[in-house]
Formats: sequence, structure tokens, C-alpha cells
Amino acid sequence: MRIEKDSLGEVMVPDNALYAAQTQRAVENFPISTLRFSRPFIRALGLIKAAAAEVNHDLSLLDEKKMKAIREAAMEVVEGKWDSQFVIDIFQTGSGTSTNMNANEVIANRACEILGEQRGSKAIHPNDDVNMGQSSNDVIPTAIHVAACLQVSEVLVPGLEHLRETLESRAAELDEVVKTGRTHLMDAMPVRMSQEIGGWASQVVQSIERIQCTMPRVAQLAIGGTAVGTGVNTHAQFASRVAEKLTDMTGFPFVETEHHFSAQATLDSVAELSSQLKASATSLMKMANDLRWMNSGPICGLGEITLPALQPGSSIMPGKINPVICEAMMMACAQVIGNDVTVATCNMMGNFQLNVMMPVAAHNLLESITILGTASNVMADKAVAGFTVNRQTIDSLTKRNPILATALNPVIGYDLAAKIAKRAYAENRQVNDVAAEMTQLDREEIDRLLDPRLTTEGGV
Repeated sequence: MRIEKDSLGEVMVPDNALYAAQTQRAVENFPISTLRFSRPFIRALGLIKAAAAEVNHDLSLLDEKKMKAIREAAMEVVEGKWDSQFVIDIFQTGSGTSTNMNANEVIANRACEILGEQRGSKAIHPNDDVNMGQSSNDVIPTAIHVAACLQVSEVLVPGLEHLRETLESRAAELDEVVKTGRTHLMDAMPVRMSQEIGGWASQVVQSIERIQCTMPRVAQLAIGGTAVGTGVNTHAQFASRVAEKLTDMTGFPFVETEHHFSAQATLDSVAELSSQLKASATSLMKMANDLRWMNSGPICGLGEITLPALQPGSSIMPGKINPVICEAMMMACAQVIGNDVTVATCNMMGNFQLNVMMPVAAHNLLESITILGTASNVMADKAVAGFTVNRQTIDSLTKRNPILATALNPVIGYDLAAKIAKRAYAENRQVNDVAAEMTQLDREEIDRLLDPRLTTEGGV
């Protein structure tokens, strides 16, 4: 152990720890869960500290020697070298001050080592140097936004795009398959499998569009507002320059917020993005559930498709195969929906100039982004791309569907068509045969009107 000091006095810190007194106090104060900040958030903190050091040097506020050491240490944080040193529980001070100081202390002590100084020497000071021009109150919301933007662009959108491409490919491949449509889980008029899968692809496209429409607001950063949004103790050009530097470092178009007071007092943009993730989750949940129903059986279900057999489905029933990828996606979606409730609750808890539930909002938002993106990839590759169509089952069900009588409505009227449908169902016969007996139409005309493929093309 070694002795570290802060404004409250001395603290014993593990000798091999890069962090210092304030981090250790937080470890002792918040033994609440096993949840810690994720890699995307720690990466974002490192990027912010590196950018801040460079900007402060450019503004002649930090000497070059310190800047280079801080930047090198911060980039090691970006790369994940010191993730084990970020040891504070998600459930902590609502501003995330403890985690901001965790980053400041790790980077300061590592920078000291880079300069040949001892840990704890404060040759690089965690507050005066690493945190120069900053406050936890603007750094943490900035880190949430930076991490969210990068995860959306690097994980979520690529995952959704891959799912969209896979769905569109399967839709084109299966355009010739005509199947029974279903409304209320009951037989309805036929649809082509390409139309059904194309509907799913459209849902994914709209999910991407909704998320991307939100990103310009998430790209606005709170940095520069410092304690209460006024920018006290920071250079007037600091915020805009840090945003530019972060853009250079990541390629994402970050900008200074249009209004620092709202950026620190609220999590409005975070809540907006979370709600879009929730909408996407409900969409993906529907898709996964449709696949599960279509795969049901193989004997006593719909049996329209067969999903890839990935693992045994039961510890007691031999030969059972379950739709495990669909179930995994559904659980991920349920988690995202629950996370959104938490994020919305967190956003309500802004009091005057500061939101005080930022850490848990960050955790839930980033978890939602990540699992939606990765689950989309998994479902595309392990469910959508590999399912096979049971053509014999589909054709048999479609031809026996009494609802086909709907296509006769414009010719013979609803009432007679209803009688034909009821009789076909009661006698377990094809509609074509019953219609030939109950109408004056010739068989060729009946077969044309009741061609399942023709009914999927719309019109009269």
C-alpha cells in the first residue's frame, strides 16, 4: 500500500494502482454492484482527456512536456491498456465525479511514470493538469455523447445494415414462394415470402433512419460548460477546439453544444436516442417472433421454415431443436426496452444546473446500443441467412386456405363468397372446388381468380 492525499486527508491505496485517493474513497463508498463503466465509455474519457491536453497546450495554458505525457497516457486509456484501473461502481455520485477523477488520477500517475516520476508525486496533477478547463459536470455528459456516437456508428448501424442486407437478399431469393398471410394469428389472404421479409427489411431501414436523425443532437457536446454551464475557469475557445480535436481523432462530426445550461442540466438527447433504440427493439422483437412462429413445429406447428440447428434444445427430450437465436434477440430487445425506462427516469432527475443520474444513464444507453448492434449481426448470420423454406407445407396450407374466397368478392359478392369459404372449411376442401359447385363461373375463371400468386399482386 502507499499513502495518497486529497482535500480530505490521507488515504491508503494499493501500491500497484494507477488511481489515487479520490478513486479509493469511491471504491469504499459505493460497494453496491459489480457493474463498471464499459469499454466505450472509458475510451471516450481517454479521448476527451487527450483532446483537452492538446487544446490547452495550443492555448498556451499547458506546457509541451506535460501535454505530451498526458496525451500519451490518455491514449493508452483509449486503447484499453488501463481498463482494470477503472474500478468504481456505476451506482455512485450522480454527476460521475468519482469516475472523472478516476480517469484524472490514472492518467496523471501514468503521465508521471512517462516523465520518470513516481506515482503520487503529482508532477502531473490530476486536477490542475489533466482536468484543466474541465469539470466532471461537463466531462461526463460529453463522454456519454462521444461514446454513444462512436458505438452507434461503429457497432449499431453496421449491425442493422448487415441485417437489412441479409433480409433483402433472402427476400429476392424467395420471391416465388407464396404463403398464407396471417392477421390475428389466423389465416388471411396469401402473401409472397419476399413481401413478408421485405416488410422486415423496411422496419430495419426505418430504424436506422430514426437513429441517424437523432445523432446531430447527440453530437453536440457539453464540454466547456464546467461547473454550472457558465464556463468558469476555462478558455473561451476551449469547447469548440476540443470538439474539433475529437472530430479529427474519431472522424465523427462533433460540435460544441448550442446551450451549455441544457447540456448539463438534462439528458434530453440521451433520452431521445434511447427512445429510438426502444422503437428499434420493438421492431426487431416482432421480427424475431415472426421467425419463431414460422419455424414452430416441426410436426404440430406452422412449419413454414426451418431455422438452422445450432444446438440441442432440451436436456431431457432427444432431438428437440429450439429457435435459440430468435430467443436471444427477443431477450436483448427486452433489455433495451427496460433500459429505456431507466434512461427516461434518469433524465427526469435534473435539478437546476445538473443532472444527477448520469452514470446509470450512460451504462444503460451504451448497453442498449451495443447489444442491439451485435444481436442484429447474430440474427442475420445465424437465423435469417440460413433458414430453409418448407415448400410442400407452405403450398399445401395455401391451397387449402378458405380465405382465398375473398378474391371472388368483386365477382359474386361478399355474402356468397362467405358461404363458399365456410363450406370449404367445414368440408376440408379447396375453395376452387366448392366455388365451382356454388357459382355459375366456369372452372378456368375460378382457378384464375383464386391463383394465390395473383392475389399477392393487389388490385381487382
